Order: sequence, then C-alpha cells, then structure tokens
Amino acid sequence: MTLQATLKPLRQNPKATAYVVGLLIAIAATAIETLRLRYANYLVYTDSTLDFWNGINPYTQQFVDDHGRYFLYTPVFSVLYWPIAMLPRWLGPFVWNLGNYTLFTLSVFTLPQRYDRHKLKIFLFLLLVLEQSVFPFQFNIVVAYLFLFAFTLLERGRGGWAVLLIMISATTKVYGVVELLLLFCYPRVWRRLGWAALAGMALLALPAIKVGFSGLLPCYMNWWAMLSQHQSSATYVSLLYAYPLRLVLDHYRVVQLITVGAVIIIFFLRHRRWANFDFRATTLGVLMGWIIVFGDSSETHTYLIALAGFMLWYWLRPQHSVALRVLVWALFVFFGCVPTDVLVPTAVHNLLNGRWFIDVYLYAIAWSVMLCSMARNDSH
Repeated sequence: MTLQATLKPLRQNPKATAYVVGLLIAIAATAIETLRLRYANYLVYTDSTLDFWNGINPYTQQFVDDHGRYFLYTPVFSVLYWPIAMLPRWLGPFVWNLGNYTLFTLSVFTLPQRYDRHKLKIFLFLLLVLEQSVFPFQFNIVVAYLFLFAFTLLERGRGGWAVLLIMISATTKVYGVVELLLLFCYPRVWRRLGWAALAGMALLALPAIKVGFSGLLPCYMNWWAMLSQHQSSATYVSLLYAYPLRLVLDHYRVVQLITVGAVIIIFFLRHRRWANFDFRATTLGVLMGWIIVFGDSSETHTYLIALAGFMLWYWLRPQHSVALRVLVWALFVFFGCVPTDVLVPTAVHNLLNGRWFIDVYLYAIAWSVMLCSMARNDSH
C-alpha cells in the first residue's frame, strides 16, 4: 500500500485527521517527558497507588517531599488506577496519556446530534489546552470527558450509565458531583438519584478491599487533611485569587456558596425550560465553568473542563455577535496560545496570566454570559 493510499482516509475525514495530528503530538510529548524523567504527575499517581496497596499512607508530608507535589485524589482513585500502576514504567505513561487523549476526543465526537456540524470546531478549539494537559499527565482530561460522556448518555436515555460516570468523577476528584443537578431535567429523577447514592456508597467503599471497613474513615480523613493543606499552600488560577475577590480569600467558601446557590436558584426558577435541550446544555456549561473559575485550587490546564462547557453553550447560539466572537478568540489565545511555551515565551505568560489574570477575567466574562443566558426565560 502506498503512502498516498494510506493517507487518503485522513484527507477524506477531517475528524480523523485532527485526531491523528493531536495523537502524534501526544505521543511525542509523552515520549519526551518520560525520557527526560519529567513525568512527575504520573509518578505521583503510580507511587501513591502502590503505597496504598502496600499499606503505606500516601497523604503525608514525606510523600510531598519525595515527589515535589501533593497526592490529592481520594482512596477510590488508588483502587481504580491500580491496573495502570502495575504496568512497566516505560509503558504506563503512554497508556495513561494516549488513552485519556483518545477518550476525550471520543467524548467530543460523540456529543448529541445537535453538535454534529460543530464537533470538529469544538475539538480544534480545545486541542491546544488538551495538549497542555497531556504534557504534565493531568487528571483533568478524565474529569472533562466524564462530564461530556455522562451528558451524552443522559440525552440518549442511558441514565444509569451516566450516573455511574458522574459518581466515578465525584468519588475520585469531587468535581463531577455538580452534574447530578442535571438529573432533574430527565425522567425518573428520584430513581436515578437513588442509584447515584448507591453507586457513590459502593465506590467509596472500594478501598475496604485493602484497608477493611474499619480503615475507611482514617483513609478519608488523611485525604481531607492533605486537601486542606494543599489549598492553603499556593496561589491558583481562579477568581478567588484575582483582584478583587482575593481580598476576601479567607472567606472563599462563602463566595463559592453564594455563586453556586445563584446557579441552583436560577435552575429551579426556570424549571419550565428543563425539557429544552439548549437549557440543559447551558446548565452543564455553567456548572463545568463554576467548578473551575470559582475553584480554590484551579490551574491553567484545568480550564479544559470549563472551556469544554463553554463550547457546549457557544455552538448552540443561533447567531454570534462580534463581541462574542472576539471573546471566543481571546479565550483561544489566552488559554491555548499564551500558556504554550513554543508559541509564547514563559515570561509573557507569567505576566499576562500569572500576574494580571487576564485568562481568568476572560473566562469569568464568558461564564457570566452563560449564566445570563441560563437565567433568561426564552429558548436561547
């Protein structure tokens, strides 16, 4: 078979071409970082999992000192990650990164039919941010595709599987729990909430396989203590750390409660719109944005989740004003281009986003626009 014949399917299928181009970048990134031993996050996931199974507590300052970073995921993560942790150190990083890259791509290209004309544009808009997450072996890719897969399953009437994915997300890094709010938009809400409770309890009990039921509470207490210590140790990429909210950082939980409370109130006030697809997608976009822009430990790469949610909203608009187009391109530049070292010097990134929080303010505008759209009593 000639090279031309091999490449013909890619030329005829732009989605496949985009996937392959991104995959080649992901392979190169994984190989480079692994060979240079710059795969610290992968080692954190793997070593903490092996520690758990060896009866060693990974939520200690000693672990932080040894690895240069915190292990912030629940004991459930250590159970579910075990198959990857058992792989050879030369293979595990590729399975983790390329598997997550592929699943994220699939989550975009299998979105509900309303997005058929826009799936490639959504993927390309997110690709640079996705690759930024691939380089450091980040878990936020998993969180993002679990959100998207669960939404698609709900829209296709597969509520049981959707709830299971939501609870896997919620019991490994909490974020996904907010998607349970969407269940009110679909039939059999109380049955599905009951299934969510059962699935959540079963998942939270999984570490008992190793520590026994008597050891569950100490495990989760150790995790919570480390989570609290991590939050207070640095400055993160969210509105809570940008002026003026940083002035009330000691009361950041109040800010979080007020903002999520506003989302929930709007959601229930607009209950007549629950049957409207645009409203459901907008609500999901608002929730995916809220957990990041008002997060107390958000980083640049975690905006993959928030930007994916914004794309769900943006491509349902019947028209795009000039101001909205400018906002979208600004988001692409400041989240996709500016943090990418080969495109923009690190010093420029540190000034524009690290010091001035331009990326955070831009997304805050985008989130506010989505929230206003959610609050309006119309179809768009």
